Amino acid sequence: MGVMRRRTFLRRAAWVAAGVASAWRGRTIASSAAAPRVVVVGAGFAGSCCALELRRLSSAVHVTLLDADARYVSCPMSNEALVGLRSMQSLVITRAGLKHSGVRFVHDRVTGIDSGAHRVRLQSGSALAYDRLVVAPGIRFLYGRPEGYDERAPLRMPHAWQAGSQTELLSAQLRAMPDGGTFAISVPAGLMRCPPGPYERASLIADWLSRQRPRSKVLIFDANNHFPRQDIFTAAWQEMYPGMIEWIPPADGGAITRVDAKTCTLYSASGTHRVAVANVIPPQAPGMLAADSGLAAGHGWCPIKPETFESQLLEGVHVIGDACIAGAMPKSASAARSHALQCAAAVSAAFAGRAVPAAEFDSVCYSMVGAGSALAIHGKFAVKEAEIRQDTATAAPGEQLPSAERAREATAWYERMRSQCFGV
Repeated sequence: MGVMRRRTFLRRAAWVAAGVASAWRGRTIASSAAAPRVVVVGAGFAGSCCALELRRLSSAVHVTLLDADARYVSCPMSNEALVGLRSMQSLVITRAGLKHSGVRFVHDRVTGIDSGAHRVRLQSGSALAYDRLVVAPGIRFLYGRPEGYDERAPLRMPHAWQAGSQTELLSAQLRAMPDGGTFAISVPAGLMRCPPGPYERASLIADWLSRQRPRSKVLIFDANNHFPRQDIFTAAWQEMYPGMIEWIPPADGGAITRVDAKTCTLYSASGTHRVAVANVIPPQAPGMLAADSGLAAGHGWCPIKPETFESQLLEGVHVIGDACIAGAMPKSASAARSHALQCAAAVSAAFAGRAVPAAEFDSVCYSMVGAGSALAIHGKFAVKEAEIRQDTATAAPGEQLPSAERAREATAWYERMRSQCFGV
């Protein structure tokens, strides 16, 4: 990576707030007043990694990690599970590694944040005090877009953009497809989790169909005019699955405006499309906690200070992962890990009265284009003029092309991510 401006500045050391009486009813979960208390909400890649890193940087910091789910099902690699290249069980991550590292895991849902009182309210009726709060709420789906895609529609038209039962349902629909049937993927406009994901999914579906249902097709109805590494994906499709995958941009009716889940029918400017399987990915926004707590701006996402990931809207609260506005960085698991490491370093430095370390970030997205072949999208990022901007792409052109080596790298990367983010 080339030379870049490094911005450091002194932050206040006195972030440890005195306990403020809360108007909420119910008990307060006990926490030692002698040591800084950090509460992390959301135990996906971002939140879990931040909690582990805080403990690594300072064993004196009390770290509590909250999540409504007792276990986590990984979205990375879920497209492989969709077509049987790995098991669903391989995506399941327990909280055992976090507990072993000294992170206190609380299985509960946060229903409110009182940033003035430095407390979060829990669904169980408890209140949990903090000195610093890190929120990693992930995404929520904006149902009703397209018209007809309400909260019941995923039972017939799975989005599978949250791994687990949706992945299993879409996989079952794929296997029930008749030969000669059409598998449709609807891609929304705007910011979304894992931008290359729909095109990886199309590739793996085509790979499966080419062996199991060779007369079938994959249609990608896209509300975007272009997509990541479009040239490489398109070349791979032409070589590996000639005539099987068709990408339909907005100008050709790619933006789906309405669906009929009962008849598996999609509607766009180009007409009516009745298909065998419809994988409709709805538009996305940060989890409701971010919106309800005032962490999200008018455009729907959460603005942060890039050196620390502290919210620009609520003092003393940090937002990491898919929910935050991280400049040029994609919404991906590897980007979330990078956010988490910088956020943990900033919080730890503040408690110790040190300067915040210079912010440098990286991201890599691996996309499978077939069984045993993948491409990689690398990026380095830095804070420049108060924004996170891409600094350099580290991969040479040849390294971005699909290969068996990239597929092996993807598997090794996933195992490292599980270890670094979840301690397993």
